[in-house]
Amino acid sequence: MEKPLALKMAPKTISEVVGQKHLLGEGKILYNLIKNKKLFSMILYGKPGIGKTSIARAMVEDLGVRYRFLNATSNNKHDFDVVVEEAKMYDGIVLIMDEIHRLNKDKQDLLLPNLESGLITLIGMTTSNPFHAINPAIRSRCQLFELKELSKADIIEGLNRALTHPDLAGIEVEDGCLAYIADVSGNDLRFAYNLLEVAFYSSENKKITMDHLKNIQNKPAFFHDKDGDGYYDVLSAFQKSIRGSDVDASLHYLARLIVAGDLDSIYRRMSVIAYEDIGLANPSIGPKVMAAIQASELVGLPEGRIPLATIVTEMALSPKSNTAHVALDQAIADVETGRSGPIPEYLRGGGTKDYKYPHDYPGSYVYQQYLPDNLKHKKYYHPKKESKYETSLFLIDQKIAEIKKEQEKNGVSS
Repeated sequence: MEKPLALKMAPKTISEVVGQKHLLGEGKILYNLIKNKKLFSMILYGKPGIGKTSIARAMVEDLGVRYRFLNATSNNKHDFDVVVEEAKMYDGIVLIMDEIHRLNKDKQDLLLPNLESGLITLIGMTTSNPFHAINPAIRSRCQLFELKELSKADIIEGLNRALTHPDLAGIEVEDGCLAYIADVSGNDLRFAYNLLEVAFYSSENKKITMDHLKNIQNKPAFFHDKDGDGYYDVLSAFQKSIRGSDVDASLHYLARLIVAGDLDSIYRRMSVIAYEDIGLANPSIGPKVMAAIQASELVGLPEGRIPLATIVTEMALSPKSNTAHVALDQAIADVETGRSGPIPEYLRGGGTKDYKYPHDYPGSYVYQQYLPDNLKHKKYYHPKKESKYETSLFLIDQKIAEIKKEQEKNGVSS
């Protein structure tokens, strides 16, 4: 089988790399390293198809150094042993390693001392956030470089280069087709190359038209890996947009999750937002969210998007309050740090004659100390007064405080 066009378009030098000018542009970090003929262990991280492998290979080719390529998952410990022995034989080697976040302990233990000694110079690549996913011992021995998403202009630049490749000899491209490929590629240059190649070989007379492209690919590709950071980025943006009361951004990220078919994550995150971010400012939102989830589940997609759009719009525009869970977190902190203290005797399970039954008193309230002695003046809940509902809770709290003072004054106290 012949290699795909995407592999054949892999850059031979850093000057041929598409995008990443913040690292490879003249005077930038990686550009200067190559110019000064020096390489350090590093980790390149970012989304698929933006040039991690291309940059790694281009750097070692530019420097003319000995290197080997391994995958942290598919290559076994013996493969790593071979690289170490080769490094000893030639007094050093560059190891390019894909999926470095999946490196197991045995391979880490083999790699670490050779990284420490400088026998192996590592160029690791990952789609995960190295600050969370990579062993700290390896991370501390490497410089971390984040690769940025390619722009539409970057993708079109790469496609224009591909048009001159011998494999696509005789190709004709209708106006707008390269822009369309860039739009649907999800900023993934490899995806763009693959779509161009498929379109070329499946077309009549080597001519690529818009209609032909749409028959091949009529939906955009975007990075949504449930095991990677892209997945959590979308969910995080979804919640933060609702919390920030930006209805348009909220609907945009909802759309991304719907297109990915990730309804379960939508349901779970909306349920959290209802209580974490809206809470007592609009307590009816919880049941409304559950009703929208049930309606969406009942009808399925595409109609299921309608109740989801309705409830997300209301959530974004709803008043917000986090007072309840902030108060609970403070109480949990007191318990976890040993500041809880003994329960007052009259509140314990057996009950005593000192307990005052609130329903026996006017307004069903009587003052007595409920908190342990060392916390009796503690105030956890501090209401926000921007919403009508929480304002009403604040007024009730004030009224209780007034009754407490009056009863204390009249000698009705614990």
